[in-house]
Amino acid sequence: MDTNGKTTITVRVLIDSPIESVWKIWTTPEDIVKWNYASEDWHSPQVYNDLRVGGTFNYRMEARDESYGFDFKGVYNKVNINELIKYTIDDRRKVIINFSTLDGKTEIVETFEAENVNSFDMQRDGWQAILDNFKKVVENNV
Repeated sequence: MDTNGKTTITVRVLIDSPIESVWKIWTTPEDIVKWNYASEDWHSPQVYNDLRVGGTFNYRMEARDESYGFDFKGVYNKVNINELIKYTIDDRRKVIINFSTLDGKTEIVETFEAENVNSFDMQRDGWQAILDNFKKVVENNV
């Protein structure tokens, strides 16, 4: 990843499900709303996803008590079905997500450029929590 000197963070998860199922749940708006949150007091009530090079996405993320919310949005730079997604978040940070098969399971490795507001640990833990939540939804959906 070309980071222009920026700090990157990598999170990963191994899911007991075929890559095609994992990809579908990762990319379909109806499924994204089921897993895209780091803790039970948050959710993503609205998701728009135009998964193609030049396409955009917008995941509305909100506290369940409606005290805070924000749009997580960006543009896709590269999409290889069942394999790779690269995108740029609206704040210009880059993200790479690799999907691969490992011993009949699917591994997702997500690397993103860190931002300068929240601590490294907080960012890593938050993105990892979302991946862990995704794993739980996929494995309970099979």
